[in-house]
Amino acid sequence: MSIHTAFDLVAWASGGAIGFWIRRRFIQAARSGFRLSQHPVYIIAVAIGAGIGALLAGGFNMALAGLPPLGHSIAGAIAGGIVGAEGYKVARGIKGSTGLAFVAPLAAGIAIGRWGCFLSGLPDYTYGIATGLPWGVDFGDGIPRHPVQLYESFAMLGFLIWFIWQIARRSPLVLRSGFHLLVGFYAVQRFFWEFLKPYSKVLGPFDMFHFLMLALFAYSLWMLWGEQRRHEQAGRQQALSA
Repeated sequence: MSIHTAFDLVAWASGGAIGFWIRRRFIQAARSGFRLSQHPVYIIAVAIGAGIGALLAGGFNMALAGLPPLGHSIAGAIAGGIVGAEGYKVARGIKGSTGLAFVAPLAAGIAIGRWGCFLSGLPDYTYGIATGLPWGVDFGDGIPRHPVQLYESFAMLGFLIWFIWQIARRSPLVLRSGFHLLVGFYAVQRFFWEFLKPYSKVLGPFDMFHFLMLALFAYSLWMLWGEQRRHEQAGRQQALSA
């Protein structure tokens, strides 16, 4: 078993455990909205979308670099999972966010999984460009590089800590829009780390993941705006009926 696969297994097992604890300890006690247990087809749609998205995005990025298109990408998995989830919601007429249960597992999974990318070195094709900074890492080719895998790991760990703090405080915004806050944060931090990677450019200084992050950020803003509007409308209706 490769070190990357081992860390992937640890990452998603840890993410699942953290997500289960948060759901039991905080989320179920705070709200009684969308429940995954009542929508098995939703879970299937998300899983299929995430799998296809991961393979398409990772494979396309590898192909752009002239490498065998056999990669996978967490960014593609998030985008594909969103397509699957939103498709299911449209089909069933479901409004509002349904992804709160995925926030902690995703943040924890990325934070841990990126260490597997880091320890896998050059063959993983997730390393950074050359740097003269004192924390540059030589992955075996004699070139100190940005440890962009760790940058992302620490960023997502910071988000996870903030999310747990907010969910423990029963933050209405996080309970209502936690998943879309995660998507927005992930898109912003990943957008900037992409400038420190040697990926093939598709337009000026931008690689394909820059454009995928812009799409994810736009999605998060759109959904946050829609959820805020529904929240305000519900508040007005409650005030009128009081």
